[in-house]
Amino acid sequence: MFTIGAFGVIINKNNEVLLCHRRDKDIWDIPGGMVERGESPWEGAVREIKEEVGLDIEIVRLVGVYSKKKKNDVIFSFLCKICGGEISLTDEADEIAYFSIDDLPKNLSPKHVERIMDATQGAARTLLKIQSDLSGWDLVQRAYKKEKSDIGSI
Repeated sequence: MFTIGAFGVIINKNNEVLLCHRRDKDIWDIPGGMVERGESPWEGAVREIKEEVGLDIEIVRLVGVYSKKKKNDVIFSFLCKICGGEISLTDEADEIAYFSIDDLPKNLSPKHVERIMDATQGAARTLLKIQSDLSGWDLVQRAYKKEKSDIGSI
């Protein structure tokens, strides 16, 4: 069985992307998450963005559909624009900030970086891609192992 995710890339007038830092892991993410039963991917993106960062958004276009075969995930990535609400910290995000496309946080999943780049390059058609890079959780585990080995060498 597949899980379906929906994420929204939000770019401001300075060409910066909105990211949220998760409370449960030291990871920055594009706002979004899992689509609920009975919900369309675009409805899921609207709901998740409101839950994670407090913003009301409109879908501008579908950027891409991404398959994460190892996890049986299908992800819909949308380019979005803000139409209301206010950026606010939530139960899911302990920090929310805009980042320059050229200076994204190191603890942002390569999969999310790819989706941001796809959204900002303005492809004329919806992209269909298989994503197999490291996940955000993989990055956290790698950093933890490095930190543990660094402490062990002191």
